[in-house]
Amino acid sequence: MTKQGGVPFLDLRAINNCYREPLMEAFSRVLDSGWFIMGKELEAFEAEFAEYCGTRYCIGVGNGLEALHLILRAMEIGTGNEVIVPANTYIASWLAISYAGATPVPVEPRHATCNLDPDRLVDAITPSTRAIMAVHLYGQPADMDLICDVAKRYGLKVIEDAAQSHGARYKGRRTGGLGDAAGFSFYPGKNLGALGDGGAVTTNDSQLAERICELRNYGSRIKYHNEIKGYNSRLDELQAAFLRVKLSFLEQENNHRARLADIYNDHLKKYDLVLPHVPDWAAPAWHVYAVRSMVRDALQKHLATEGIGSLVHYPIPPHLQPAYAELDFKEGSFPITELIHRQVLSLPMGPHLDEQQIRHVCTVVGDFMEQA
Repeated sequence: MTKQGGVPFLDLRAINNCYREPLMEAFSRVLDSGWFIMGKELEAFEAEFAEYCGTRYCIGVGNGLEALHLILRAMEIGTGNEVIVPANTYIASWLAISYAGATPVPVEPRHATCNLDPDRLVDAITPSTRAIMAVHLYGQPADMDLICDVAKRYGLKVIEDAAQSHGARYKGRRTGGLGDAAGFSFYPGKNLGALGDGGAVTTNDSQLAERICELRNYGSRIKYHNEIKGYNSRLDELQAAFLRVKLSFLEQENNHRARLADIYNDHLKKYDLVLPHVPDWAAPAWHVYAVRSMVRDALQKHLATEGIGSLVHYPIPPHLQPAYAELDFKEGSFPITELIHRQVLSLPMGPHLDEQQIRHVCTVVGDFMEQA
């Protein structure tokens, strides 16, 4: 909650109210059809999102974590295998690897971009390595050409964790078609957010796509004929219909996010903050606008007193979470990652905000930094 006149970090009600009429039409269309799982809405969304990403295939699944997990299963990556993953990511990237039975091998990011450092990959590769999972963190694409070059040299698969990067571009190409497969999340707060959970896999590999289609549906291509041990992970008709509506506005919303990011960049560059570094070849989706500050906690507290929402993405890196205690990583194991997690703060960003609100946030941040 923010005080009256404040700036909310996220306001899903305001975002979705903009499209209330077409969303209600989509709801009525599905309700009247009487078909709620694996129907025409899903088929249409898969075709539309595949075209948007520039891939041959899109397979709708239950959520973003399951998208990554199913990719790994379809690639037959499991027990005894290792998957390289950024040390500084949301834990879902690691969990997908663990669910498949494989071991996550964390690698530090580049300090400037917070994305996986291709120069560190070779040292992390062992005879057990099967894949590299590149996360497009905060909506900015990782340096995929360099990552793919290393993968090709060592015979590894490349998986994109594109949960935050709907519409982001790498050298003119949208994320989702830059590796062997990509996993997307449609969690409500994403750039392309459903009105519930949802996810998708995109790929150009026909055999991989067919395998994931089986895995998401109990291991079955034909009803009651189960060829493999699969899962129940299907994007339902209602969410697919909502996503079709919101996909038609995604470019407009991403362009708005980019304008807000330009305001942040212009107004905050004179303060003692580390601003997002965007290489010439990148066009971020600006899922979040993440700055870094040595006085992060005090800054966040000050913003809250002024009614301005903010969020830490993420306070504890996966290697220091109790869930991964068995890997026996200690504090200091990944110093760049740990520094980022101590300093990062996401400022308000999204289609629910206007330029005046962002300028107000800049003023409040600037006033604090001048006194810090």
